[in-house]
Amino acid sequence: MVVTRREFLEGVAATGVALSCRLTAQGATGTLPVRTLGKTGARVSILAMGAGSRFLMYKDEDEALEAANKALDAGITYIDASDDYGQNHLSERRIGKALKGRRQPIFLATKLSNRNGAESRRVVEESLRALQVDQVDLIHIHSLTSEDDLASIEAKGGVLEQLMKMRDEKLMRFIGITSHTDPAVLRSALERHEFDCTQMAWNGARTGMKSGKGGRGANPDMATSFETTALPVAARKNMGVIAMKVFAQDSLLQHAEPEKLLRYSLSLPVATAVVGMPKLEHIVQNVQLAKNFQPLSTSEMEQISRALATKKAQLDRFFSRHVDA
Repeated sequence: MVVTRREFLEGVAATGVALSCRLTAQGATGTLPVRTLGKTGARVSILAMGAGSRFLMYKDEDEALEAANKALDAGITYIDASDDYGQNHLSERRIGKALKGRRQPIFLATKLSNRNGAESRRVVEESLRALQVDQVDLIHIHSLTSEDDLASIEAKGGVLEQLMKMRDEKLMRFIGITSHTDPAVLRSALERHEFDCTQMAWNGARTGMKSGKGGRGANPDMATSFETTALPVAARKNMGVIAMKVFAQDSLLQHAEPEKLLRYSLSLPVATAVVGMPKLEHIVQNVQLAKNFQPLSTSEMEQISRALATKKAQLDRFFSRHVDA
């Protein structure tokens, strides 16, 4: 059965309404709302702090630590780092300093970028030392790209097998996988394996929606969308879903308001949206947007998608070679 984009969004809108009702029932007014991260059961803020290239724009370490602490003080409870964000685990080292003495109730996620299973433990142990912890909540296999890449990850003795062993040893609680590139390959990975979480690069422009008037027929461009290709698998398997690149490295801000872009991603069945915030005022602004979040309607989501549709091909090319390190 072919599901049209409108049918997909109508289901999403219903999910968004349910999420909004639960947030209201929890008394989220004036605080940062939280959602459940899929089958992990963890409760995380709907706005997550990205510790990648945008965080590394704080060149002075004291400024970086001030930014991290400001985010934590504002109620952000999900931190997104990686072993390759900066040289010698720079981002992880800064996050480790910021979290010292305030590890709880933060959900700490990092990523494993290498594809050499024999090297995985060394890299993970380096990440733990940099973060000043004995265990992280989540380690993602970082930036799945192609079928060959997936085959390497799945190989006997490969990264996935090694991470599962390290999870048994309690170096991390959960395992996930991220992708900026190919929704079909990510879908295959999610179908084949029981990941706890997944993180996808999508926004209002990368939806598969064509510009101009559209009907209810199937859209061939939907096959290139994380939103309609990989997300349904993750949702069906109750994986914790994390959105990223909601502003597309700020390239969409000249075409749409930040509020609309963030609301678009949070209106999908996701637990949180990772946002890079290279200025202190960005933290204040995005926290306020998250506090005031209300899900978009189906028609509002379609309107944003159509307005940004001409940017999709450009963004797909950009993310096909993007390295957020």
